[in-house]
Amino acid sequence: MLHASDRAPGLLLGEGVSLADDVDLGGNVVIHARTVVGAGARLQDGAIVGKPLALGPRSNASRLPPPAAEIGPGATVAAGAVVVAGARIGARAFIGDQAHVRERAVVGQESAIGRGSQVDVDVTVGARVRVQTGCYLAGRSVVEDDVFVAPGVVTTNDRTAGRHGPEYELEGVVLRRACRVGGGAVLLPGVEVGEEAFVAAGAVVTRDVPARALVMGVPARVVRDIPAEELLL
Repeated sequence: MLHASDRAPGLLLGEGVSLADDVDLGGNVVIHARTVVGAGARLQDGAIVGKPLALGPRSNASRLPPPAAEIGPGATVAAGAVVVAGARIGARAFIGDQAHVRERAVVGQESAIGRGSQVDVDVTVGARVRVQTGCYLAGRSVVEDDVFVAPGVVTTNDRTAGRHGPEYELEGVVLRRACRVGGGAVLLPGVEVGEEAFVAAGAVVTRDVPARALVMGVPARVVRDIPAEELLL
């Protein structure tokens, strides 16, 4: 159950919320039960944190109640963003306007999720990752540290496009350390983009990308290696 608080205009709090004294709260923020919000965090206008799990009648996702949502010290949940119960947002991370972070997803410290992007269930995002506007990180994907994901990138995790039974295992994508994915690229279920690799804009990735390779096209093919001066390490 939610109750009104006079700490900020329109603020609603659930039972057992842990809210540091110096959290910066906008108007009409909703913080659901047991959510933990760390020191110096910002929750902008209309942000919803710790939203209870809601699934469709035909969803195969677990119905078990997720743990509490956690917002790390200095993190920002921007206007209209939704962070579902069980998600963990790291210190100084940024969740953009109208972004959506689902249950059991993790966004690492100093990472940024752009406006309107979705981090789906059981996704792990490392540290210092930059996900731009309008991206979709499919459930069970792994994004390692220092990855860059340009606007409009779509990852997928279901090779059958929904034609499977409850025993079917979804396969997220794996984006290895410091790789880059160009705007509008599409990555098929289970593919791995290697460390420091570069997927060109508009590519459709149907198989694994070697480390430090540039791929482009439909389907994506290796064009050349990434020059040493472009590597982070």
